Amino acid sequence: MKLLILTALLGLCAAQHNPHTKHGRTAIVHLFEWRWADIAAECERYLGPNGFGGVQISPPHESIVVNSPWRPWWERYQPISYNLCSRSGNENELRDMIARCNNVGVRDCHLVGLLDLALEKDFVCGKVADYMNKLIDMGVAGFRMDACKHMWPGDLSAVFGRLHNLNTRVTEFKYGARLGGVMRKWNGDKLSYLKNWGEGWGMMASDKALVFVDNHDNQRGHGAGGASIVTFWDSRLHKMAVGFMLAHPNGFTRVMSSYRWDRNFVNGKDQNDWMGPPSHGDGSTKPVPINPDSTCGDGWVCEHRWRQIRNMVGFRNVVNGQHFTNWWDNGSNQIAFGRGNRGFIVINNDDSNLDMTLNTGLPGGTYCDVISGQKDGGRCTGKQVNVGGDGRAHFRISNMDEDPFVAIHAESKL
Repeated sequence: MKLLILTALLGLCAAQHNPHTKHGRTAIVHLFEWRWADIAAECERYLGPNGFGGVQISPPHESIVVNSPWRPWWERYQPISYNLCSRSGNENELRDMIARCNNVGVRDCHLVGLLDLALEKDFVCGKVADYMNKLIDMGVAGFRMDACKHMWPGDLSAVFGRLHNLNTRVTEFKYGARLGGVMRKWNGDKLSYLKNWGEGWGMMASDKALVFVDNHDNQRGHGAGGASIVTFWDSRLHKMAVGFMLAHPNGFTRVMSSYRWDRNFVNGKDQNDWMGPPSHGDGSTKPVPINPDSTCGDGWVCEHRWRQIRNMVGFRNVVNGQHFTNWWDNGSNQIAFGRGNRGFIVINNDDSNLDMTLNTGLPGGTYCDVISGQKDGGRCTGKQVNVGGDGRAHFRISNMDEDPFVAIHAESKL
């Protein structure tokens, strides 16, 4: 039983086709810049119980520059050396975190390559391999060096060509960039165009792709996607985009968990995009406090704890292996689709209300909408959807709703 760890220095990660998460778990989360002790606690109290399959962490390293505007970006977010101590904690805390996360099923990914995207010069591959071997000894699965090359995300085609014959997954940077543009309705793009989402949009094969709406780089305007990327700053669009990603069968999914910083835009560029995590005066990272309503405080955003995103991780686990079915659209920005007879989602990103009877493919009964609420014993804390014996249900979603989408699945049946 080994922890799934994708370190942040894997700007473009190559992981095996089968990510080896615990059976039935289909999504991972990047707890960006969290301390090891907080990650361990989060695995036990939240990630494990809510069906997350793995956690991506920021890399262990000896020292890293925090909040230093005179340092270039790649030095601000990349390790200076490859020891197992950092502002996230010491080696013993890292070992404890790995063991505790493994114990609750948040584990096990075999990485087969390291591609350096952020440094001015290539890594010394031998040093990185030694670092990876230390992690293997601590219970992180199967790192070995098959690739080590300086390359930016824009060079993805060249990267993929190199990895084409390997048993690999590669982070698909086009995914969030294109989906963000659709959500923002840029260049005439519409949700209805997503009927052939994935390879039909020029992206890599689903079984090779690690997909995400945003990551720690492009949410700051760095890397692929630019201003099209939707992030927690655009929470309404972000929840819809992540909901679509987790409902759609394309790729293996990763959710982002961020922190806030004081943005300062000058001529369209955030002058504070270098800022590190919430920190004490001595530069040490602050712990992640959990509020009574399950959100995070003290500058930590914790999108993975948002009800809509957490419940869609559960949706994805429930519909795992089911076909993409029962597509419907209005020719514009209202869509719906199912996953076999296990789940159905309806999204309204239009400028008018959605009011339709649709074929869900689900067995008849009353279902709890996992976006507005969730099943709690025999009751629903949110909206209810009545599915007839013919699998059809009526949906009415106002374009003014805080969350203008609805999702039901087999395990949300009352």
